[in-house]
Amino acid sequence: MSTGFLTFVFNAHLPFVRHPKFEEFLEENWLFDALSDTYLPLLRVFSKLKEDEIPFRITFSISPTLAAMLGDKLLQNRYILHLEKLNDLAEKEVKRTEGDVLFRELAGMYKNRLQQNYVDFTEKYKKNVLRGFRDLQKSGNIELITCPATHPYLPLFSQYPESIEAQVQTAVMSHGRVFGSDSPGIWVPECGYFPGLERYFKINNLRYFFVAAHAVLFAENKPRFGVFAPIQCPNGVHAFGRDHVSSNAVWSPEEGYPGDYVYREFYRDIGFDLPIDYIGPYIHNGELRTQTGFKYYAITGKTGDKRPYNIAEAMNKVEEHAENFLYNRLKQINKLGELMDRPPIIVCPFDAELFGHWWYEGPMWLDLLFRKLNNVKDTIILATPADYLEHYPENQVSIPSFSSWGNKGYSEVWLNGSNDWIYRHIHKAIERMVELAKRFPDAKGLKERALNQAAREVLLSQASDWPFIIRTGTTIPYAVQRMKEHIHNFTAIYDNLCRNTVNTEWLTRIERKNNILPDIDYRLFSRQSSV
Repeated sequence: MSTGFLTFVFNAHLPFVRHPKFEEFLEENWLFDALSDTYLPLLRVFSKLKEDEIPFRITFSISPTLAAMLGDKLLQNRYILHLEKLNDLAEKEVKRTEGDVLFRELAGMYKNRLQQNYVDFTEKYKKNVLRGFRDLQKSGNIELITCPATHPYLPLFSQYPESIEAQVQTAVMSHGRVFGSDSPGIWVPECGYFPGLERYFKINNLRYFFVAAHAVLFAENKPRFGVFAPIQCPNGVHAFGRDHVSSNAVWSPEEGYPGDYVYREFYRDIGFDLPIDYIGPYIHNGELRTQTGFKYYAITGKTGDKRPYNIAEAMNKVEEHAENFLYNRLKQINKLGELMDRPPIIVCPFDAELFGHWWYEGPMWLDLLFRKLNNVKDTIILATPADYLEHYPENQVSIPSFSSWGNKGYSEVWLNGSNDWIYRHIHKAIERMVELAKRFPDAKGLKERALNQAAREVLLSQASDWPFIIRTGTTIPYAVQRMKEHIHNFTAIYDNLCRNTVNTEWLTRIERKNNILPDIDYRLFSRQSSV
């Protein structure tokens, strides 16, 4: 039996959403839902594995925007209010379903989970779940890495090296401040790569990054081992390619595990099903129907007539899918072992929010899988890219090809007829930011504050979330508003500085609202010569 490495990579990211002017803001629920459905449940799984002395090693990327929100006191307190409101709904649901043999167990399950989330958040993590990730890093279970500061789709900024350098260096500094450690690698947003991107990683002491499978398969030199070994860029930085087969087993909506008919249906929620006079206090403004997290139906199939969700059936399926994943990886590693001169590495990168939020049973599947992997630990070694590079520091030298993940694999999601208009505005803002950085090479005091905020607004406008949302058609008005807001804020500062003035009151207001990336230095926009 051959031996191989298995690498799980979780990309935890949300766009920066913080609106202190409003008592509650709908899009802040993106963070609250991710906390309730993904981050807290995953931390419980990881902590229990550690407590039970089940060895595991994973890679976890936490974007600077997400880290900023998780550490923000305003949002922390708002999440507590959010939990308290849902706990009240849970009490009502337990009473409402009391005589319903199908739903009362589910109502109780949701009540228990909400209560556990409340205890974990307020008592165990003291309102900051970053503590949990830091602890798992210290224990050696998680390798924490960063991603560019505001999660931009980098290939569309390849002509602006100053901007990419600002994104990467600011992220590295932010990671060190938040986690007290250097980031050994970096998650490339949307796996968006263009030749030469690795130069920015090298000068920031990042040893590795991740790319889509075809970035490796169509690399400058044909890869000897496909995606089952990293390729080494000429400057020494390594690119790890996503294994399509193992990732699709979890990721694919058609053939992946999450689409199984016995699993919980995400879209059917009491926020849309129950009368407005009952559900009103728990949805936005008492009238805009939204997700509450109380979902009582299984996927069932492509039908509106959904079957009630059965917990026992779902748990049996989780067991089956964990066994299936393990069986297929053992077969894969054994076959690859006959063809390679070193153990293969199977890289499985996912958006973290898939586990628990989109796929309710995902954290339970991970728990079972890691326990089963412990029984074959001499054959499948859970490892991080840094672990692999300790054993095999020298690899085939090549340059990955231009690529992304997402539809068709070549940028289409982030550049198409629905969203292409945004880039001329962002590119112009970058050009003007470079102009400001060169015009004021050593500003101090109020002017330096204004320049740093200008740089902050430019980076925020580049988030890949806004073109993605515009393309997928979910909350288009909000995405458009946010992109325009950041361009407007930048332009206001630019115009003021051109007149050699600063509107102190206005500047203070937007600094307090967009209080992200305290490490930012506007001078990065004049340092393109370093790459």
